[in-house]
Amino acid sequence: MGFLMCKEDNGLGCLMKNSASVELDSYFPVRPQRQEDVPKTRFKPRVGKTLSPRRWNAAFSQDGQLDIAGVLRRIQRGGIHPSIKGAVWEFLLGCYDPNSTFEERNEIRQRRREQYAAWKTECKEMAPVIGSGKFITAAIITDDGQPIIETSVNGNLPDDFGGKPSDNGSADKRVIQWKRSLHQIGLDVVRTDRILVFYETEKNQAKLWDILAVYSWFDGDIGYVQGMNDICSPMVILLDDEADAFWCFERAMHRLRENFRCSTTSVGVQSQLSTLAQIIKTIDPKLHQHLEELDGGEYLFAFRMLMVLFRREFSFVDSLYLWEVMWAMEYNPNMYLLYEEPNSSCQNGSQKINNKLLKLYGKFERKNVQTGWTEQKTALAVFVVASVLETKNKRLLKEAKGLDDVVQILGELTGNMDVKKAVKGALKIHKKYLSKVNFIITRVLSAALGGCICCGYLSAAHHHSCRPRNHSCIRLQRECFTIGYILQQA
Repeated sequence: MGFLMCKEDNGLGCLMKNSASVELDSYFPVRPQRQEDVPKTRFKPRVGKTLSPRRWNAAFSQDGQLDIAGVLRRIQRGGIHPSIKGAVWEFLLGCYDPNSTFEERNEIRQRRREQYAAWKTECKEMAPVIGSGKFITAAIITDDGQPIIETSVNGNLPDDFGGKPSDNGSADKRVIQWKRSLHQIGLDVVRTDRILVFYETEKNQAKLWDILAVYSWFDGDIGYVQGMNDICSPMVILLDDEADAFWCFERAMHRLRENFRCSTTSVGVQSQLSTLAQIIKTIDPKLHQHLEELDGGEYLFAFRMLMVLFRREFSFVDSLYLWEVMWAMEYNPNMYLLYEEPNSSCQNGSQKINNKLLKLYGKFERKNVQTGWTEQKTALAVFVVASVLETKNKRLLKEAKGLDDVVQILGELTGNMDVKKAVKGALKIHKKYLSKVNFIITRVLSAALGGCICCGYLSAAHHHSCRPRNHSCIRLQRECFTIGYILQQA
């Protein structure tokens, strides 16, 4: 078997298998008894389109600066070869600045590993099972913080695996809440990607559990919410070092954490569902009206797609392909600085964008910048869902007589969706949506200046005599009543 050596400074830290001699499935082997449960994988590395190990190594300058524009173009055309996914993801998610050198990244990597080790030690003092190579699936404390003496399904745990009882009042409420989440994390870990050989070993399951447990302590505001396990799992598989996997997951959560913000009355992803509803209402009012009549106007049937980024709709390999293509298209060259220094000039929008800098943006984000829609935080994933709905437009309108029918029609997509077609459709809808919204905004601003809301003609009297063909202006007047919502999102 042939191998390609890669510099550890590139962040690969591994031997990369020659793609010509190894089948794609060998990178993410499936348990033999679960082969029939796996959706068909459509992604295949394609010479000249997929970002290959050779292309990836060639994209670095002598001191380590990365040609991110070239990398983005290749990913958007054909994804990333499995042998280098982890290293490339670290750049796509903003772990590192493409303009940094090998030496600078090594320093950052070491500092982050030390930080993760410190957090993990802090967690281990509260729950000694952390870092033991095992994990728990049964509650270890009561609601008031008292230890529960029971045997975990994993067994052979230390007597004090639940830690000491809490006795410091309000300061320990966070500790109690965190400990109460540990067994739920364990239950979810057991269910995570269990078709893969990788998770046959308790060691790898414990690695995923440790990262999620530490993250839930690190981000106490959000904590742990079911679905985070599906986001974190690929990072654990792709990156050998646990700390590196943690930081890759942490950067991914910068994009997704608001989806997981829960209260007694709402879940954060409902914000994206509302945006999805507005997109469909704008580009396909007939479908939106039909869904509303079926009592599906809140689009809750799309909840899972957005919450775990289509992990259930695609095979494992195809879902990773979808993620990296979306992240490449959403790429913002200021991402690293925004995460490291939230109060930087990039955050307040004072940075000027020229044509050279514009090439460093992903295709989706570039369109937002070009149209002045930079404050719109709608993820490409929302437009992918819209694309999926549009592909099933005719069936939904004809066959869906209730929400159960909608769920069934969309459920048939599992394993039958093409990533490239879904993303291509999403970009078309994004362009159409921005065009239509900007058109409506122009008319509203014209009306504010005393012009006709229908056609923009700057004469207040003209509006009363405007009789356009096909009643297009009448429709536009109705759409303008929803402009308040759109402007609030902008």
